[in-house]
Amino acid sequence: MQSSAESRSTVRSTAIDPITDAILGRALDGEGLNDSDALHLMTLSRDRFPALFAVAGAIRDRHKGTTVTYSPKAFFPVTNLCLDRCSYCTFRQDPGSPGAWTMLPEDVRSVAARAQAVGCIEALMCLGDKPERAFRPYRDTLRVLGHDSTVSYVAACCEIALEEGMLPHTNAGLLSREEMRDLRPLNVSLGLMLESVSPRLRARGGAHYNAPDKEPALRLKMIREAGELRIPFTTGILLGIGEDDAERVASLRAIEELQRELGHVQEIIVQNFRAKPATRMAGCAEPESYETARCVAVARLMMPEMNIQVPPNLNPYDTAIFLEAGINDWGGISPLTLDYVNPEAPWPQIDSLARACAARGYRLAPRLPVYEEYAGSEFIDAALQPRMAAVSLAHTAAK
Repeated sequence: MQSSAESRSTVRSTAIDPITDAILGRALDGEGLNDSDALHLMTLSRDRFPALFAVAGAIRDRHKGTTVTYSPKAFFPVTNLCLDRCSYCTFRQDPGSPGAWTMLPEDVRSVAARAQAVGCIEALMCLGDKPERAFRPYRDTLRVLGHDSTVSYVAACCEIALEEGMLPHTNAGLLSREEMRDLRPLNVSLGLMLESVSPRLRARGGAHYNAPDKEPALRLKMIREAGELRIPFTTGILLGIGEDDAERVASLRAIEELQRELGHVQEIIVQNFRAKPATRMAGCAEPESYETARCVAVARLMMPEMNIQVPPNLNPYDTAIFLEAGINDWGGISPLTLDYVNPEAPWPQIDSLARACAARGYRLAPRLPVYEEYAGSEFIDAALQPRMAAVSLAHTAAK
């Protein structure tokens, strides 16, 4: 860890150009980045990274201290049926395919009970976008389960998780204002990856061509409405799906502007694309770790106080790089369930991750699925506050 003075010394002692030097100096002085500055840093060559990371790390330390967090979670893949057909996804399935599923209530209760017993706090409800719009057999399944919509069924699953002592965080794809209002009393936070503001990705041949709910304007609208409803919100960008550096900056800026206006974005995920067999993007190049870390550092300089995370299971050998670049969180990690979206990428062992953090001077600590600064009455529904307090008290006692 470096102090601001040491970071400034690192910048001065590194062979960088005057423009980069001036941008990093202003960032250290708390001036933030405009889009031109951010784009300049987003295109820096590898030999400039030590200076960039030194400044990003110092700013992280200034605002977040020396504790890096994670959320002990269980992954509840409520259904993997999905309206969208993203070019890189292996999670979604069609009804009748061998890998298709919809969790039953007894499945949800069983996973929740086992997860709570091994110390999980977050119940991540993750599912495909609006499958009832695409599949009649799934609509029939919902009726058998006593529901007329996926959101209604997810709400019931959240109730079960709460009864078992867990705190739900739902990522159900694109939701309306009314659907988010219905889920708010049952979730401490909601999430939706912005992924990218690039409209090019929706064009023929793009990663989101067959994914109508990946329209950037619709996703930005949902994030805005979540803020208006005072819902703590997780979002982020996905690197390597066809966007360019300017579009990465634009995506981060769109999130920053919503956060500056509404104050509800609790964390940003900077996630790297992973090429998967049997997808249309199977042959596409994955972002290198340093490319992802450069984007993390730029995000840190654009939003100094933001909680910024990188999924550790997608980057198992690069813990030190991302700590240097300015993250302060590793996201959800499960001792029980797979990452069903990336099943080929196992979660790290907490002890190993803690040692890796300690080697860089940081303490790894668990957290709730809602960050402490969002845990008050402004953001948490009154019906949830007693349950959240009970989970928090039990969690503290177990430390």
